[in-house]
Parts: sequence; structure tokens; C-alpha cells
Amino acid sequence: MRLLILDNYDSFTYNIVHCVRSLGYEAEVRRNDEISIAEIDAFDKIIISPGPGIPSEAGILPRLLECYADKKSIFGVCLGHQAIAEHFGARLYNMPEVCHGVSSMMRVVAPDYIFDGLPIEFHAARYHSWAVDGESIPEHLEVTAYSLDGTVMGLRHRTLDVHGVQFHPESIMTPEGIGIIENFLCTVMK
Repeated sequence: MRLLILDNYDSFTYNIVHCVRSLGYEAEVRRNDEISIAEIDAFDKIIISPGPGIPSEAGILPRLLECYADKKSIFGVCLGHQAIAEHFGARLYNMPEVCHGVSSMMRVVAPDYIFDGLPIEFHAARYHSWAVDGESIPEHLEVTAYSLDGTVMGLRHRTLDVHGVQFHPESIMTPEGIGIIENFLCTVMK
């Protein structure tokens, strides 16, 4: 399996790389403005890293989803999660209160293989000022997790191998996070 980690210029990207390597996998890390669509074709799975700003400002990210969301196994973290939601028709909103370095309780509300073997509720790290508007979720996406304050924290496409989480599974403040990353890496969708 060839794994691409799309780096959206975020300091957490290499925490994701560390998690991936600790699980025995290798990954190629490429910045969102230093890889072409043609080069992405060589990869089987893609992790979209967190990053500053909004998805439309993240280099090749919107085009990556346009070209490969129906062809590749994709897992988006924070900005990556927001990009997936927006790509499929959901809206984002600027949160009234920023969540930076906040540990919140997550609740899994729908099945998704990335949460297999994990408790239904777990603590996770949040670092975001934008979130997915839960009222705007289109029919082909399903919310898989919420924070206890009602913020969308996980989603998946109903028929494609595309998943996102708003929280940071790579953070030490997300004890179950390594399991989420492992589930994504070791699962092959038919």
C-alpha cells in the first residue's frame, strides 16, 4: 500500500507521520502546493492533514478531492475533514468560540470502520475555529460522531471510502486516536 500524507502546512502533520510509522507503515509526505494531481494517482490511501485557514486556501486539496474522492481511500483530519464536508456539499461556519488545545468528549453516533473496537465515548483534542454545519449535511454523507456540545466531529461518505474527523487523532490528548489511524490504514474497502 502506498500512503500519501498531504501536508497542509501544519505542525501536527509529523505527529500523524509518527503514528503511521509506529504502526509499521511508511508514508510519503507532500505539501499541498508541491505535488501534482498526476503524482497523487500513484497512491492507494491518502491522509489529509490539519492546517490553517479554510479548504479553498489549501493548495491542491480541493482538486485532490474533485479527482480522487471516488477512487481513493481518504481520511481527513481537521481541515481535511472540513474539506471533505465542503466538497460533498456541506457548509462550514466560523465558531463563536475557538477550540485550541481543548480536550472534549466525543460520542460515536453511527457505524464507521475507523471507530471499530473503540468505546462509543472518548476524549479527543480539538484545535479549530471552523466547523461543519450539521444542518447542511447532504444525504450522501453521514455524521459519525459529535462532541457533547453538538459540534460535528466525524463524518463518512455512505458509499465511498472517505472519512473525516474534526478532532486530532494524532494528539496525545486523544488516547484512542492511534486506533482510529490504524483502522483506516489496515482496512481495505471493496
